[in-house]
Amino acid sequence: MTPVHFSFSSAFILGLMGLAFHRTHLLSALLCLEGMMLSLFIALALWALQFESTSFSTAPMLLLAFSACEASTGLAPLVATARTHGTDRLRNLNLLQC
Repeated sequence: MTPVHFSFSSAFILGLMGLAFHRTHLLSALLCLEGMMLSLFIALALWALQFESTSFSTAPMLLLAFSACEASTGLAPLVATARTHGTDRLRNLNLLQC
């Protein structure tokens, strides 16, 4: 495994571990998801450059578009819960009360 592959794999794993273990705020969960998507984007872009094929060159842009949609979809519940509950702490959210 090259150092480049190791660094992007470790960035993805760190984002996944942050998402799994540090779930106190909704904003921190969204930041971990964005870190995972950023590491996937850079890894996919380097993979497309490595193969030097035009068919792989659109995949990073498509992933970046989905990442932007994921970010906007995540910010909508963040703003809604901050307005209704006054905080973004996940312990205060109860699906039975919403």
